[in-house]
Amino acid sequence: MLNDITFGQYVETDSVIHRLDPRVKILLLIINIIFIFIAKNIFSLLFIALFVLMIMIFSKVPVKMYFKNLKAILPIIIFTVIINLFYGRGGSVVFKWWKITLTTGGIYNSMYLALRIFLLITISSVLTYTTTPNDLTDAIERLFSPLGAIGLKNAIHTLAMMMTIALRFIPTLVEETQKIMNAQKARGVDFEGGKLKEKIGALIPILIPLLISSVRRAYELAEAMECRCYNGCEGRERMKQLKISAKDVISFIFSAVICAGVVAVNIIA
Repeated sequence: MLNDITFGQYVETDSVIHRLDPRVKILLLIINIIFIFIAKNIFSLLFIALFVLMIMIFSKVPVKMYFKNLKAILPIIIFTVIINLFYGRGGSVVFKWWKITLTTGGIYNSMYLALRIFLLITISSVLTYTTTPNDLTDAIERLFSPLGAIGLKNAIHTLAMMMTIALRFIPTLVEETQKIMNAQKARGVDFEGGKLKEKIGALIPILIPLLISSVRRAYELAEAMECRCYNGCEGRERMKQLKISAKDVISFIFSAVICAGVVAVNIIA
Protein backbone atom coordinates (compact mmCIF):
# COMPACT_ATOMS: atom_id res chain seq x y z
CA MET A 1 0.00 0.00 0.00
CA LEU A 2 2.83 2.40 0.85
CA ASN A 3 4.39 1.83 -2.55
CA ASP A 4 1.19 3.19 -4.09
CA ILE A 5 1.71 6.65 -2.59
CA THR A 6 3.28 8.68 -5.40
CA PHE A 7 2.05 12.15 -4.39
CA GLY A 8 4.98 14.59 -4.23
CA GLN A 9 7.08 12.81 -6.84
CA TYR A 10 8.34 14.59 -9.94
CA VAL A 11 8.16 12.67 -13.23
CA GLU A 12 10.52 14.09 -15.84
CA THR A 13 9.06 14.04 -19.35
CA ASP A 14 9.05 16.47 -22.25
CA SER A 15 5.45 17.64 -22.29
CA VAL A 16 3.51 20.86 -22.75
CA ILE A 17 2.36 20.75 -19.12
CA HIS A 18 5.96 20.47 -17.89
CA ARG A 19 6.96 23.56 -19.86
CA LEU A 20 4.20 25.77 -18.46
CA ASP A 21 5.13 28.44 -15.94
CA PRO A 22 4.75 26.96 -12.41
CA ARG A 23 2.83 30.04 -11.27
CA VAL A 24 0.30 29.44 -14.03
CA LYS A 25 -0.01 25.78 -13.06
CA ILE A 26 -0.69 26.66 -9.41
CA LEU A 27 -3.33 29.25 -10.36
CA LEU A 28 -4.97 26.86 -12.82
CA LEU A 29 -5.02 24.16 -10.14
CA ILE A 30 -6.79 26.50 -7.71
CA ILE A 31 -9.29 27.57 -10.39
CA ASN A 32 -10.07 23.98 -11.37
CA ILE A 33 -10.52 22.91 -7.74
CA ILE A 34 -12.97 25.79 -7.24
CA PHE A 35 -14.97 24.74 -10.29
CA ILE A 36 -14.96 21.09 -9.21
CA PHE A 37 -16.83 22.25 -6.10
CA ILE A 38 -19.01 24.64 -8.11
CA ALA A 39 -20.20 21.78 -10.34
CA LYS A 40 -23.74 21.06 -9.12
CA ASN A 41 -24.42 17.79 -10.94
CA ILE A 42 -22.63 14.76 -12.31
CA PHE A 43 -22.88 16.04 -15.89
CA SER A 44 -20.80 19.13 -15.14
CA LEU A 45 -18.34 16.93 -13.25
CA LEU A 46 -18.06 14.66 -16.30
CA PHE A 47 -17.34 17.77 -18.37
CA ILE A 48 -14.44 18.60 -16.02
CA ALA A 49 -13.35 14.93 -16.09
CA LEU A 50 -12.85 15.14 -19.86
CA PHE A 51 -10.65 18.20 -19.31
CA VAL A 52 -8.65 16.43 -16.58
CA LEU A 53 -8.24 13.37 -18.81
CA MET A 54 -6.88 15.59 -21.56
CA ILE A 55 -4.38 17.13 -19.12
CA MET A 56 -3.27 13.64 -18.05
CA ILE A 57 -2.61 12.74 -21.68
CA PHE A 58 -0.75 15.99 -22.42
CA SER A 59 1.42 15.59 -19.30
CA LYS A 60 2.87 12.31 -20.70
CA VAL A 61 3.04 10.96 -17.15
CA PRO A 62 2.28 7.20 -17.06
CA VAL A 63 -1.38 6.64 -16.27
CA LYS A 64 -0.42 4.03 -13.67
CA MET A 65 1.13 6.82 -11.57
CA TYR A 66 -2.27 8.52 -11.27
CA PHE A 67 -4.03 5.26 -10.45
CA LYS A 68 -1.43 4.47 -7.76
CA ASN A 69 -2.46 7.65 -5.97
CA LEU A 70 -6.11 6.64 -6.24
CA LYS A 71 -5.34 3.13 -5.00
CA ALA A 72 -3.78 4.59 -1.85
CA ILE A 73 -7.01 6.44 -0.95
CA LEU A 74 -9.36 3.74 -2.27
CA PRO A 75 -10.63 2.84 1.25
CA ILE A 76 -11.69 6.48 1.79
CA ILE A 77 -13.52 6.55 -1.55
CA ILE A 78 -15.28 3.25 -0.83
CA PHE A 79 -16.30 4.43 2.66
CA THR A 80 -17.66 7.69 1.22
CA VAL A 81 -19.61 5.84 -1.47
CA ILE A 82 -21.16 3.39 1.02
CA ILE A 83 -22.20 6.13 3.46
CA ASN A 84 -23.85 8.21 0.74
CA LEU A 85 -25.56 5.19 -0.79
CA PHE A 86 -27.77 4.75 2.25
CA TYR A 87 -28.04 8.36 3.39
CA GLY A 88 -28.92 9.92 0.05
CA ARG A 89 -32.50 11.09 -0.31
CA GLY A 90 -34.76 11.42 -3.34
CA GLY A 91 -35.60 9.19 -6.28
CA SER A 92 -37.29 5.81 -6.27
CA VAL A 93 -36.57 3.07 -3.74
CA VAL A 94 -34.25 0.35 -5.06
CA PHE A 95 -33.76 -1.68 -1.88
CA LYS A 96 -35.24 -1.52 1.61
CA TRP A 97 -34.54 -3.62 4.68
CA TRP A 98 -35.40 -2.62 8.25
CA LYS A 99 -34.23 1.02 8.56
CA ILE A 100 -31.84 0.80 5.61
CA THR A 101 -33.17 2.30 2.38
CA LEU A 102 -31.31 2.48 -0.93
CA THR A 103 -32.67 4.98 -3.44
CA THR A 104 -31.68 6.12 -6.91
CA GLY A 105 -30.91 9.50 -5.35
CA GLY A 106 -28.43 7.87 -2.98
CA ILE A 107 -26.73 6.03 -5.86
CA TYR A 108 -26.50 9.26 -7.86
CA ASN A 109 -25.10 11.17 -4.86
CA SER A 110 -22.46 8.51 -4.10
CA MET A 111 -21.29 8.47 -7.73
CA TYR A 112 -21.13 12.28 -7.71
CA LEU A 113 -18.95 12.43 -4.57
CA ALA A 114 -16.67 9.58 -5.72
CA LEU A 115 -16.06 11.35 -9.03
CA ARG A 116 -15.36 14.63 -7.22
CA ILE A 117 -12.72 12.98 -4.99
CA PHE A 118 -11.18 11.30 -8.05
CA LEU A 119 -10.90 14.64 -9.86
CA LEU A 120 -9.46 16.47 -6.84
CA ILE A 121 -6.72 13.88 -6.33
CA THR A 122 -5.88 13.59 -10.02
CA ILE A 123 -5.71 17.31 -10.79
CA SER A 124 -3.55 17.89 -7.69
CA SER A 125 -1.19 15.09 -8.73
CA VAL A 126 -0.62 16.75 -12.10
CA LEU A 127 1.04 19.72 -10.37
CA THR A 128 3.55 17.64 -8.39
CA TYR A 129 4.24 15.22 -11.26
CA THR A 130 5.06 18.02 -13.70
CA THR A 131 6.76 20.61 -11.47
CA THR A 132 10.10 20.33 -9.67
CA PRO A 133 10.32 21.29 -5.97
CA ASN A 134 12.58 24.25 -6.83
CA ASP A 135 10.06 25.59 -9.35
CA LEU A 136 7.26 25.17 -6.80
CA THR A 137 9.24 27.19 -4.25
CA ASP A 138 9.89 30.01 -6.71
CA ALA A 139 6.28 30.01 -7.92
CA ILE A 140 4.76 30.14 -4.44
CA GLU A 141 7.16 32.89 -3.41
CA ARG A 142 6.41 34.94 -6.53
CA LEU A 143 2.64 34.56 -6.15
CA PHE A 144 2.77 35.85 -2.58
CA SER A 145 5.41 38.52 -3.30
CA PRO A 146 2.86 41.40 -3.05
CA LEU A 147 2.66 40.65 0.68
CA GLY A 148 6.30 41.75 0.93
CA ALA A 149 5.03 45.33 0.83
CA ILE A 150 3.71 44.87 4.38
CA GLY A 151 6.94 43.34 5.71
CA LEU A 152 6.21 39.65 5.14
CA LYS A 153 8.90 38.98 2.53
CA ASN A 154 10.99 36.68 4.74
CA ALA A 155 7.90 34.90 6.06
CA ILE A 156 6.68 34.21 2.51
CA HIS A 157 10.00 32.68 1.49
CA THR A 158 10.11 30.56 4.66
CA LEU A 159 6.56 29.31 4.08
CA ALA A 160 7.32 28.45 0.44
CA MET A 161 10.48 26.59 1.43
CA MET A 162 8.65 24.62 4.14
CA MET A 163 5.88 23.57 1.76
CA THR A 164 8.37 22.48 -0.90
CA ILE A 165 10.52 20.51 1.52
CA ALA A 166 7.40 18.79 2.86
CA LEU A 167 6.38 17.74 -0.67
CA ARG A 168 9.93 16.70 -1.49
CA PHE A 169 10.21 14.35 1.49
CA ILE A 170 6.84 12.59 1.14
CA PRO A 171 8.31 9.87 -1.15
CA THR A 172 11.41 9.63 1.07
CA LEU A 173 9.35 9.10 4.24
CA VAL A 174 7.16 6.53 2.48
CA GLU A 175 10.25 4.60 1.39
CA GLU A 176 11.73 4.82 4.89
CA THR A 177 8.47 3.54 6.42
CA GLN A 178 8.47 0.57 4.03
CA LYS A 179 12.06 -0.30 4.98
CA ILE A 180 11.23 -0.16 8.70
CA MET A 181 8.16 -2.35 8.20
CA ASN A 182 10.17 -4.92 6.25
CA ALA A 183 12.82 -4.95 8.99
CA GLN A 184 10.18 -5.43 11.70
CA LYS A 185 8.48 -8.20 9.70
CA ALA A 186 11.84 -9.97 9.48
CA ARG A 187 11.93 -9.86 13.29
CA GLY A 188 8.53 -11.52 13.51
CA VAL A 189 6.23 -8.52 13.99
CA ASP A 190 2.72 -9.16 12.63
CA PHE A 191 1.06 -6.00 11.26
CA GLU A 192 -2.05 -7.68 9.84
CA GLY A 193 -3.18 -10.29 12.36
CA GLY A 194 -4.56 -9.86 15.87
CA LYS A 195 -7.14 -7.55 17.41
CA LEU A 196 -7.37 -3.80 16.96
CA LYS A 197 -5.38 -3.13 20.16
CA GLU A 198 -2.61 -5.45 18.97
CA LYS A 199 -2.52 -3.77 15.55
CA ILE A 200 -2.16 -0.35 17.16
CA GLY A 201 0.61 -1.69 19.40
CA ALA A 202 2.42 -3.07 16.34
CA LEU A 203 2.67 0.47 14.95
CA ILE A 204 4.94 1.62 17.79
CA PRO A 205 8.03 -0.19 16.38
CA ILE A 206 7.41 1.75 13.16
CA LEU A 207 6.59 5.21 14.50
CA ILE A 208 9.54 5.54 16.88
CA PRO A 209 12.29 4.70 14.32
CA LEU A 210 10.49 6.83 11.72
CA LEU A 211 10.37 9.80 14.09
CA ILE A 212 14.06 9.44 14.93
CA SER A 213 14.95 9.11 11.25
CA SER A 214 12.88 12.19 10.36
CA VAL A 215 14.55 14.32 13.03
CA ARG A 216 17.97 13.12 11.88
CA ARG A 217 17.16 14.01 8.28
CA ALA A 218 15.95 17.46 9.37
CA TYR A 219 19.24 18.14 11.19
CA GLU A 220 21.26 16.91 8.20
CA LEU A 221 19.26 19.13 5.85
CA ALA A 222 19.70 22.16 8.12
CA GLU A 223 23.47 21.58 8.34
CA ALA A 224 23.71 21.18 4.56
CA MET A 225 21.86 24.48 4.03
CA GLU A 226 24.13 26.25 6.54
CA CYS A 227 27.25 24.85 4.86
CA ARG A 228 26.01 26.34 1.58
CA CYS A 229 25.56 29.72 3.33
CA TYR A 230 21.80 29.67 2.83
CA ASN A 231 20.24 32.70 4.53
CA GLY A 232 16.74 32.85 3.15
CA CYS A 233 15.56 35.39 0.60
CA GLU A 234 17.96 38.20 1.53
CA GLY A 235 20.35 38.83 -1.38
CA ARG A 236 19.29 35.56 -3.03
CA GLU A 237 19.35 35.32 -6.83
CA ARG A 238 17.57 32.72 -8.93
CA MET A 239 19.25 30.65 -11.59
CA LYS A 240 15.97 30.23 -13.45
CA GLN A 241 13.84 33.29 -14.13
CA LEU A 242 10.11 32.71 -14.46
CA LYS A 243 8.47 34.30 -17.50
CA ILE A 244 4.92 34.14 -18.81
CA SER A 245 4.88 32.90 -22.41
CA ALA A 246 2.24 32.50 -25.11
CA LYS A 247 1.50 28.90 -24.13
CA ASP A 248 0.71 30.04 -20.58
CA VAL A 249 -1.79 32.60 -21.89
CA ILE A 250 -3.37 29.97 -24.16
CA SER A 251 -3.71 27.56 -21.22
CA PHE A 252 -5.49 30.29 -19.22
CA ILE A 253 -7.89 30.97 -22.09
CA PHE A 254 -8.58 27.26 -22.56
CA SER A 255 -9.25 26.81 -18.84
CA ALA A 256 -11.59 29.81 -18.91
CA VAL A 257 -13.56 28.15 -21.72
CA ILE A 258 -13.79 24.93 -19.69
CA CYS A 259 -14.99 26.85 -16.62
CA ALA A 260 -17.61 28.63 -18.73
CA GLY A 261 -18.70 25.22 -20.00
CA VAL A 262 -19.12 23.97 -16.41
CA VAL A 263 -21.35 26.93 -15.59
CA ALA A 264 -23.37 26.34 -18.76
CA VAL A 265 -23.86 22.65 -17.95
CA ASN A 266 -24.93 23.62 -14.41
CA ILE A 267 -27.63 25.84 -15.87
CA ILE A 268 -28.79 23.46 -18.60
CA ALA A 269 -28.70 20.12 -16.72
